[in-house]
Amino acid sequence: MDINPSSEEASHSQTLARLIQKEIQAQNGQISFAKYMEMALYTPGLGYYAAGKNKLGSKGDFTTAPEISPLFGATIVQTLLPIIEYLQNLNQPIKILEFGAGTGALAEALLTELHRQNIEVDSYDILDLSADLIERQKSRLAESFPMVTWINQLPKNFTGIILANEVLDAMPIELITYQNQGWVFKDVTLAKESAEDAISFRHCLGKEVSQAMLPECLNQQSFENGYTTEINVNAKAWMNSISEILDAGILLIIDYGFPEHEYYHAQRNQGTVMGHYAHHVIQDPFFYPGLCDLTAHVDWTSIANTGINSGLSLLGFTSQASYLLDAGIGSLLIDKADPSNSAEFMPHSNAIQKLLSEAEMGELFKVICFGKDLPFEEGDLPGFRSRPRSL
Repeated sequence: MDINPSSEEASHSQTLARLIQKEIQAQNGQISFAKYMEMALYTPGLGYYAAGKNKLGSKGDFTTAPEISPLFGATIVQTLLPIIEYLQNLNQPIKILEFGAGTGALAEALLTELHRQNIEVDSYDILDLSADLIERQKSRLAESFPMVTWINQLPKNFTGIILANEVLDAMPIELITYQNQGWVFKDVTLAKESAEDAISFRHCLGKEVSQAMLPECLNQQSFENGYTTEINVNAKAWMNSISEILDAGILLIIDYGFPEHEYYHAQRNQGTVMGHYAHHVIQDPFFYPGLCDLTAHVDWTSIANTGINSGLSLLGFTSQASYLLDAGIGSLLIDKADPSNSAEFMPHSNAIQKLLSEAEMGELFKVICFGKDLPFEEGDLPGFRSRPRSL
């Protein structure tokens, strides 16, 4: 597949690059990587998630689990059933809030499976920053699922279920690097005095990182000069916000990443930031800003600690493969397709293999669940009853 953008796409990218250039010039010649990533992804009309480019699926830049199989969403329902039953016994309405709903595939699968089980959801809110993905969600969901609504800010006093599939990895992160026995920010500046139609960027060293911002393990050991990694301040702020608005219910997060001892391993000396373009992994974060998705892996230890410190209870943490198997994806597959009919069964089986395989999504992706004011403990819910992972 060709990874060279068309002239129209390149022109689009340079329009965004000029805005980033102006921001750099306004900030005395350099900006934080988080600011660069925010502009590259979310600048209205130009950023990766804010323009009309087809991002998800076979014709996009990457494929998410809900796009691979509706059984992914149907399996998540099995985790939600005890929560729904508990809320129904309290005569509470069944409310679901999904962040970053992509094409709407997860919402469609969840609501379809809940309806199959004669459970009607009172409200399904979607909070998404991408205007064009919201349009795709509406075309997919609005007619068949009238309980779905789109919101642009966090609700208050929420009781119910909160979902975030591949949300944390798209939050702008700070790059930091170890230099001369200390940590400094790895900022962004102009690569050179470029012609107007060829603006490019490079890294530069920024200010010293405060001890309070650093994960504890980075304060406790020394690293080689030039060791580079990330800290996700936005993810911590998001977790604190969720805790504030959640009166009772669960927060289920699915994303790729590592616990702290793996995330900051000495051999992972250039961090985890990467780009995605036309199903290719791009190592250069400055590759055609606005056309290329930028992500960073999740530090699950930081997420867990932030959630617990903000008043949430940890209900489970495991790999995606262990989660799906424990929640019953195998049984759902047998219910959906006859194993003796290979033409019907194999496409579903192959899709599930992608979700479970260590070589695909099964090991790199993790699932974490938090609860608040619920009668459940760690390991109680389907998906988390076997093979818990350490944080």
